[in-house]
Amino acid sequence: MVFSRFLIVFLVFAAAASAAGPVEFTVGSFTFARPENWEWMAPTSPMRKAQLSVPGNAGSPPAEVTFFHFGAGQGGSVQANVDRWFKQFSDGYTDAKSEQAGSTTITFVKAEGTFASGMPGGPTTPMKNYAMRGAILESSSGDVYIKMTGPKEVVKGAAPALEKMVREAAAH
Repeated sequence: MVFSRFLIVFLVFAAAASAAGPVEFTVGSFTFARPENWEWMAPTSPMRKAQLSVPGNAGSPPAEVTFFHFGAGQGGSVQANVDRWFKQFSDGYTDAKSEQAGSTTITFVKAEGTFASGMPGGPTTPMKNYAMRGAILESSSGDVYIKMTGPKEVVKGAAPALEKMVREAAAH
């Protein structure tokens, strides 16, 4: 009984601490402003430089936003990453477009369909009706890779906030 109460208090505190993470954070040479209703999460992998959670719609799971930066000349080409992200989706739609924000080239990526969730090269779990919105910010100090995946309606609803966050970081 005492342990159960301790566990509940701990989980409530941990959830509040996660959401109360930094409002601004830096990945590579870019500083991002976390959208107001998105939660800061402790990265679940040492490769991830930041991780956010986008609240799900009524009854649906949240979307996950991950940020990667490997340093100058690392992480593969923009096209190789776009191709790899597209290969994680089947039975759906993919699109990529590039634009300039100040001196930064941004490649925005979209995919919808069945997402093969899991580590590259490892076992995957097919997630139907999922979507991805991604962005690659090119930089001489190393590109920054941002990927939001989750239920299609959650991702589509959060896409404008992701694009705004990325464009603002690239413009500064």
